[in-house]
Formats: sequence, structure tokens, C-alpha cells
Amino acid sequence: MNRNASLWLWLWRAASFAVAASFIALWQLIANLKLVSPVFLPGPDRAWASLVRGFSNGDLGSKLAGTLEHMAYGWLAASIAGIAIGAIIGSSRIMRTYVAPSLEFLRPLPVSAIIPVAIAMLGLTQAMALFVIAFGAIWPIMLATIHGFVAVEPRLYEVARSLQMSRLAVIFKIALPSASPDILAGMRLSLTVALILSVVCEILAGLDGLGHWVLLSARAFRSADLFAGVILLGVTGYVTSVAMSMAEHRLLAWQAAQR
Repeated sequence: MNRNASLWLWLWRAASFAVAASFIALWQLIANLKLVSPVFLPGPDRAWASLVRGFSNGDLGSKLAGTLEHMAYGWLAASIAGIAIGAIIGSSRIMRTYVAPSLEFLRPLPVSAIIPVAIAMLGLTQAMALFVIAFGAIWPIMLATIHGFVAVEPRLYEVARSLQMSRLAVIFKIALPSASPDILAGMRLSLTVALILSVVCEILAGLDGLGHWVLLSARAFRSADLFAGVILLGVTGYVTSVAMSMAEHRLLAWQAAQR
């Protein structure tokens, strides 16, 4: 059974690689035939050359570091606040009754509507970017935490009451471990949101990062640099998602051992 599963996994990976290779080959063919002007669509060879040149001779490495810094700080702030607020709301029926309507008012607000407010209050600063990223990234984590706490087996709470456990002990020893799969799933989704909002803030505020690199490349019609930045953003999103998935599997290994 394990051998068959491993075989299917390798076949799935080979098929994924074949699809990606076919897409790149088609892209190169279109560029070589100049079906689209090279000013707007460079080939993957030119994009790759620009990527290598940006890291070796340019400042692409510092731009990547800036985007990762914005994403990490905003995501960490959203994670801490989202888990704390979600735990408070999810563990209290009264909080869910009185606070949930306010959350449902704020949650559908698009982040694009919050950006002008953040700019008016904080200006085109790093603090504005942190606020916008945290505001957009907090919702998947908070809602996942609330759902995880609400979905805890009621009998566990009954056992906690019979043992006369304190409120904090119930949260940290029962509710939080039981809700950890939902919380980690929300954090993984929030990481992608944080990357997207980092790029948006860099474009709007001119902050140092890949978003600013892409904007300047587009304005100067440096299409190869533009595509190099977009490719690097895609790779960044993929690598961070895979890293988060690996961390999730490791942190939840205790659940698999109990089954």
C-alpha cells in the first residue's frame, strides 16, 4: 500500500513537472515567433538572464529581502493577534454573541478600502504597510482559530470542569492543541495574503521590495526585469507555502501518532 502511494506521488510530481516544462516551452515558442512584441513579452531565457543579473550585479537580493521582511512582520503580527482574539472569542459564548456581528461587519471590507485610511493615518511609511498587511492577513487566522475552538469535543470541556482546571489551563492544554490543525491551516493561507499585500504596499508607498522593482520595471518598459520580479514572487510564494506545510506536518505529528 505504501509502495503504491509512493509510486502515485512520484507520478503526480512528474506530471506537474511536465506541465510546467510544457508551459515554459510554449512561452519560449511564442517569444521566438514574436507573436507578441518582445517589448511586452520576453522569452523565459531573457527573464532568467535578468534574474541572474539582478542577483549578481543588481539589487534584486535586497528587494527580495525587503518583501520578505514586510511579509514576515505583517504575518507574525496577524498570527499573534488572530490567535489571541480568536481564542478569546472561540472560548466564550458571550463573546461570540456580542462580538461576532462586529467581526462580520469588518471581515467583508476589502483591504483596498482600508489602504487610503491607513495612508491618511500613518502616511506612506513602514507602519502603514505593517498595518495593512496585518489587517488583511488576520482574518484567515482568526476565523480558523474561532472555528477550531468551537469544534473542540464537548466531552473534553466536561473533563476539564470535573478536574477543576482553570480557564487558561483549558485553553492551553485542551482547546489550543485540539484547534491547532485549523489554526495552522489559517496561518498557511494568511501567509499568501501577507505576500500579496506586501507587494501592493510596496507599489503604492514606494517601499523597498519586489513590488517597487516590478513597478519601476513596468514604467521603464524593462519587460525582462518585470517578468524576473514576477517569477521571483511566484517562487517566494511557493517556497513559503511548502515550508509552512512542512512545519504543519511536523507540528501535527503527534495527532498522526495517536491514530
